[in-house]
Amino acid sequence: MSEIAQAGTFSLGTRTVKRMGYGAMQLAGPGVFGPPKDRDAAVAVLREAVALGVNHIDTSDFYGPRVTNQIIRQALHPYPDDLTLVTKIGAVRGEDGAWLPAYSAEALTQAVHDNLRNLGLDVLEVVNLRIMFKVDGPTEGSIEAPLTALAELQRQGLVRHIGLSNVTPAQVAEGRTLVDIVCVQNLYNIAHRQDDALIDALAQAGIAHVPFFPLGGFWPLQSSALSDVARRLGATPMQVALAWLLRRSPNILLIPGTSSVAHLRENLAAAALVLPEEAVATLDGIAGEGARASRPGEQVGAGA
Repeated sequence: MSEIAQAGTFSLGTRTVKRMGYGAMQLAGPGVFGPPKDRDAAVAVLREAVALGVNHIDTSDFYGPRVTNQIIRQALHPYPDDLTLVTKIGAVRGEDGAWLPAYSAEALTQAVHDNLRNLGLDVLEVVNLRIMFKVDGPTEGSIEAPLTALAELQRQGLVRHIGLSNVTPAQVAEGRTLVDIVCVQNLYNIAHRQDDALIDALAQAGIAHVPFFPLGGFWPLQSSALSDVARRLGATPMQVALAWLLRRSPNILLIPGTSSVAHLRENLAAAALVLPEEAVATLDGIAGEGARASRPGEQVGAGA
């Protein structure tokens, strides 16, 4: 059994994917804008991920923009039959790299076609609707209009399954009255646990939760307790943080991102890391200790 297979699988729409996947965001340039310094290295990371058994890759055409999708196509097309590509829409990039909401039916339609073209696909397996009612995280407000527009694209056969990103529990509940929701992609990690109740509710409904910033984002998690547990287990703090997420709930799918093959291998090895009960008890307390991670106001676009 491969390392990542030890973490098990979960349903994502009509697909079954390994719970340890890969997020392509970091394959773009600094600030997720423009091309990478080394395109060949980005291609190598993607090919290594698939070679190591990853069959769930998260991306978006607004990464770059267009950059990560075009690199994915270069590296992996024609795609393996079991590879599930998940993308997201709901934002565009300004000329200065700003992340701008793009919710109109016209903008969402354009975004779907952009993702199809740059990935080289006829249909998108899963599309997450990224909600950006304000820049510093989820905030309440009806998502009916953009979700209805996305549902029309699904009806046209351009999208198979729909997910939500950067949403509140109330928005998830509203969304589920409109369409079948197969996944929710929100900020969640060992230090930021606002989605605890939502994760449990989604698990009961058979819906995947896909944490973005599982390692803290641009400002990595820093916790003495995390470091101490990692030292005792002979692992890195980031491996322990990923292993904790895998243990947290069986519906959690991980998409840690990196532009380094070495770091990719390190992340994927977390799937085989077993956490003793005493370590779990210590890690469970990190959310209350003020562990350093990405501040809410700094998360815009960068994880989803």
